Amino acid sequence: MAFVAPGPSTTVRSRISQRAAAITPSATLAVDAAAKALQAAGEHVVGFGAGEPDFPTPAPIVEAAQAACADPACHHYTPTPGLPALREAIAAKTRRDSGFEVAPSQVLVTNGAKQAVANAFLVLCDPGDEVLIPAPYWTTYPESVAIADGVPIAVPSDETTGFRVSVEDLEAATTERTKVLLFVSPSNPTGAVYPRDKIEAIGRWAVERGLWVVTDEIYEHLVYGSARHYSMPVLVPELAENCIVINGVAKTYAMTGWRVGWMIGPPDALAAASNLQSHQTSNVSNVSQVAALAAVSGDLGAAAAMREAFDRRRRTIVGMLNEIEGVECLEPEGAFYAFPSVKGLLGREIRGRRPATSAELADLCIAEARVAVVPGEAFGAPGYFRMSYALGDEDIVEGVSRLASLFGESRP
Repeated sequence: MAFVAPGPSTTVRSRISQRAAAITPSATLAVDAAAKALQAAGEHVVGFGAGEPDFPTPAPIVEAAQAACADPACHHYTPTPGLPALREAIAAKTRRDSGFEVAPSQVLVTNGAKQAVANAFLVLCDPGDEVLIPAPYWTTYPESVAIADGVPIAVPSDETTGFRVSVEDLEAATTERTKVLLFVSPSNPTGAVYPRDKIEAIGRWAVERGLWVVTDEIYEHLVYGSARHYSMPVLVPELAENCIVINGVAKTYAMTGWRVGWMIGPPDALAAASNLQSHQTSNVSNVSQVAALAAVSGDLGAAAAMREAFDRRRRTIVGMLNEIEGVECLEPEGAFYAFPSVKGLLGREIRGRRPATSAELADLCIAEARVAVVPGEAFGAPGYFRMSYALGDEDIVEGVSRLASLFGESRP
């Protein structure tokens, strides 16, 4: 296409594009930043906001990265889809962990799973295409759809269904414009894990409807008790040609800062996503890719140890929250988040204020108790808090105790 220089125009244009101006800032990052600002000022803040493990990246992974820094081969570009050895290792890891058979050519390595999510919707959505997003949802999902000119359609759920949607819920939200279903299990922010039969039923419904499915499996190894993770294209093989799987090293290997994720999908979608990424960011940092290679090629011992700690903390935080009058918390089965309802506290007077929303109550928590939580409004679920339990046991007890003391002062 030839480039034609524009002629004179009297049209008044905004300084910032409508697309960028419409994006809502990440509430989770904003809460984390507010907590860190207070901590930098000398305040003792207990932060339940950030969604990242509080463990260091395992030593063998760090050592692999240190060696990569000294290797001249890592000082140059790699192919946009990623290091061939890493793509092969991700394909092998996927087969090992979920039973999904994919070729290395079906793997695109991305700058964190967030870029994989963005790529997926940019590849799939034309203007006006609708994407079904079960709510409560991670804050980034609807924003990524909107950036791709798609239309996010929230499909609500609550604690009465274990924060899980049904085929009937999805069918009721479907229109002639529906093109994609986003499916997440285990869930951020609720910790909900779908059982095998429900995943299979939803997958078969998507096939019958001719929909694409984008399934985020980033928390696959963080499930507790009798809950199990199942990959939808494994349970419904005929879905594979219309399915993109999102994953990464951040949660399983405590590597949030290394920024390595990936998307897996059919060849046409992966080729389009690779072309797109070649103009966005090119390849992921080679050092981070080598670290990810060490992670996915190794065992899951460190992940098992983290899961044991998270399981203990999960039981602690849920037990303490449910002892607070006005708070009700369903026990999460996966990820590392509690999602308590605080509806019983709204409208009550607490230290001279009457918070009418969970957002106002969250502001009160950090102002009066120096406890940072993310309000449910950020997840399409007003009346709740998301509280990460990826922090030390003592901090969990201290933080929830502060909330109990604060909320104990509430009155009609």
